[in-house]
Amino acid sequence: MNYHGPMPRQPHLFTPLTLRGFTFRNRIVVSPMCQYSATDGLANDWHLVHLGSRAVGGAGLVIVEATGVVPEGRISSSDLGLWSDAHVAPLARIVRFVKEQGAAVGIQLAHAGRKASTSAPWEGGRALSAADGGWEPVAPSAIPFADGFAVPRALSDGELGRLVDGFGAAAHRARAAGFDVIELHAAHGYLLHQFLSPLSNHRDDGFGGSYENRVRFPLMVARRLREAWPDALPLFVRISATDWVDGGWSLDDSVEFARRLKAIGVDLVDCSSGGLVMDAKIPTGPGYQTPLAAAVRKDAGVATGAVGLVTSAEQAEQILATGQADVVLLARELLRNPYWPLAAARKLGAAIDWPKQYLRAKV
Repeated sequence: MNYHGPMPRQPHLFTPLTLRGFTFRNRIVVSPMCQYSATDGLANDWHLVHLGSRAVGGAGLVIVEATGVVPEGRISSSDLGLWSDAHVAPLARIVRFVKEQGAAVGIQLAHAGRKASTSAPWEGGRALSAADGGWEPVAPSAIPFADGFAVPRALSDGELGRLVDGFGAAAHRARAAGFDVIELHAAHGYLLHQFLSPLSNHRDDGFGGSYENRVRFPLMVARRLREAWPDALPLFVRISATDWVDGGWSLDDSVEFARRLKAIGVDLVDCSSGGLVMDAKIPTGPGYQTPLAAAVRKDAGVATGAVGLVTSAEQAEQILATGQADVVLLARELLRNPYWPLAAARKLGAAIDWPKQYLRAKV
């Protein structure tokens, strides 16, 4: 006798998500993670294997690491770049492979601001002088990130306009490479976050001082990306929802910022935190940033992503099932296990497609 009753409910983690008519196969996102493995900003075999293996592993969206829109916007000289047409073809190779595995693919466009010109983490992550191959960092104000870091040069109004153009040009190149999603990096103490926070923005012109002025440049960049990016494709923004410092950027600030991002066509706000100053007291623990995503989602009425110490299938499912976020972004856990989504599907009883080459391991 054939069974005609209702099909078992698919776990929230493996329910498709549609934004702007674009559908992701599930709610698991590979968070952008710098690999410090490029030469002249060009993607290579390491990036192909790193990103491709997570697509094979079942993620719904794979986001390429923070990618400099200008050379001096990189964190280190080993970061990826998208300031030149020469960067398109190597990235397009990765995009094709990721899509062949059924995953969507995004890229995070970034400028490191005063945190630029450093060595790779395994080389100490220290600020580099010109003699060591470094360059002059720039920022909203001439305030260094920390002791041992160079005093950045404050950007002029004209330079800000050229940077907006640089983000727009990078978006066009990202589309030429075939990406489905752009994420604008406005978190972790990098340039756009530096404009947002009163701790790092001491300007006395139209881009500093009041809240209205401090959000102006990041919103200009987001607006340019929305204009440059196809209407049918989603635009994400990663924010640090709080500096975790009294007098700094706050969750209330982030909610209002998210409302403004939504109004100009941003589809999802990826809620991280911290990174602006060295001495912030961050209460880390499992899912410690999830309440930030929940507050932005509820109070700004925009889709959000939860990121930060999300490690188990049950935890990720609970975040989504309780409406705290629309996607979960995993970082270190996916470095430890690129096939985490396949294991999570088995644990939650989800029916998903496996790579045909791996079917023997499904049961």
